[in-house]
Amino acid sequence: MAGWRRELLRTARRYPWPTNVLLYAALFSAGDALQQRLRGGPADWRQTRHVATVAVAFHANFNYVWLRLLERALPGRAPRAVLAKVLCDQAFGGPVYVSAFYFGMSILQEKDDIFLDLRQKFWNTYKSGLMFWPFVQLTNFSLVPVHWRTAYTGLCGFLWATFLCFSQQGGDGTLKSAFTFLCIKGTNEVERPPEK
Repeated sequence: MAGWRRELLRTARRYPWPTNVLLYAALFSAGDALQQRLRGGPADWRQTRHVATVAVAFHANFNYVWLRLLERALPGRAPRAVLAKVLCDQAFGGPVYVSAFYFGMSILQEKDDIFLDLRQKFWNTYKSGLMFWPFVQLTNFSLVPVHWRTAYTGLCGFLWATFLCFSQQGGDGTLKSAFTFLCIKGTNEVERPPEK
């Protein structure tokens, strides 16, 4: 058990970019799989491949470069530097992430209007992200070593991807729509008589 962990740490230090990108993409894709499971329908592996493609082709790579750039521009873990990095991430990185997801998924799904989801859901999703990501990045910039930051973001992104994929598949980008769906689904499962 400790052998695989030691090997992962060694690989991450030796090849930080591919290790972080692959971990991020795997976790992001798992978020989509969880979202599908929560919906209760059959697994849509094509959808998960699309999410993985967007994660590998853009999100994970952008995240890796972006976090390194922030660290170079605002080095250190002093409170002032950490807060500046969080503000920069939310003001510039957040809109890029959300836009790239909706735009990329629309292209891969061959939608007629590839900007429709972006226009309809961007602001709600971005505002929802402001309730989650500043806390994640505060921890990331103050506690996580630089070579693990993208993987940590991917770990937290697992929850975010679950929400983001739900929003893209039928939500409106608000946390309220996700919670309403989960509450209604939970209520329906409680009311359903047990199968014999």
